[in-house]
Amino acid sequence: MLDRPRPVFSEDHGIFRDAARRFIADELSPHADAWEEAGLVPREAWRAAGTAGLLCCDLPAEYGGPEGDFGHCAIVAEELARANLSGPGFVIHSDMVATYIAKFGSEAQKRRWLPGMAAGTLIGAIAMTEPDAGSDLKGMRTKAVRDGESYVISGQKTYISNGQNADLIVLACKTDVNAGAHGISLIVVEAAGSNGFRRGRNLAKLGMKAQDTSELFFDEVRVPLENRLGEEGQGFSMLMTNLARERLIQAIRGTMVAETVIGWTVEHTRERKAFGRTISDFQNTRFVLAELTAKAAAARALTDRLIGLQLAGELDAVEAGMGKLFCTDLQWETVDRCLQMFGGAGYMLEYPIARAWADARVTRIAGGAAEVMKEIIGRKLFSEGKR
Repeated sequence: MLDRPRPVFSEDHGIFRDAARRFIADELSPHADAWEEAGLVPREAWRAAGTAGLLCCDLPAEYGGPEGDFGHCAIVAEELARANLSGPGFVIHSDMVATYIAKFGSEAQKRRWLPGMAAGTLIGAIAMTEPDAGSDLKGMRTKAVRDGESYVISGQKTYISNGQNADLIVLACKTDVNAGAHGISLIVVEAAGSNGFRRGRNLAKLGMKAQDTSELFFDEVRVPLENRLGEEGQGFSMLMTNLARERLIQAIRGTMVAETVIGWTVEHTRERKAFGRTISDFQNTRFVLAELTAKAAAARALTDRLIGLQLAGELDAVEAGMGKLFCTDLQWETVDRCLQMFGGAGYMLEYPIARAWADARVTRIAGGAAEVMKEIIGRKLFSEGKR
């Protein structure tokens, strides 16, 4: 099922997938355990990924990119998921941070920052979440006050992926504290040389242990006005535009994890014995895996359709929310029910299923919680009913 031809991808995509899979197997997977222990993927791995063309895949050559499209970006997300690697924060860097700069940045900003991001010499993070503002972005308190040709930024962000490694931080902050959503702007903070900026601890997490996740503090950090993306006060609309892509990436990853874990479980239950026969001989095993396989096929059809819409520039926030809701719920259901079939071994971190289980829990929260996705979909249903 995993290698069945998928019309949304071209022959060129297939060649790229093979190369990405080889790179991940040779350069990333052998180090996964060490990175989990360290809580960080070293910068040399980022540079190697940049050299291999796995970062910022859809950037044009004029900005240092490989000149691919979103299909190539989706393949990177899928192949990392297939390899059970959650540590490398490549997707956050490429599909979130770089896309804000590419879509909303000035020509000077793009030429200044994007080549280093494509090469892996500049690592990106996006800072939205605060201790008292998660999905409710309007409630953020970090503020940027104009002072001559600079903004002076004060505030705190938390749960920021790539936070320890980040050179560039796309920071969501209030440039007008009285304007609600219309007072939010996006400002790029360059970590090196920014007095008053500091990183907090590398946060200990349930899963995704190799992905650095940090608190970030801004104590009157002075940033040039030219580091703002787009117009002042347009940050919220920029975030809403780009979150659809982020949520699609979550759906893509969730679907691939579900398919991969089903494959592991079929293989394991063929070999594991209980009461004189293999676990796969029991009807319950076959029924559970059949049900999960049918759901994974539905998720695959959904995500491939959404990939096609993204490639055509037609993906909207509601459809992306549907994909994230269904596919990340399925990811969690699959790893949880499949782990049960591994018995005690499934609870041991030396087995990939245990790591996949721990990593899966956050996907129903990150990028907008499942409840937020339901609210987005529900609002759309009822707004259509009023017309």
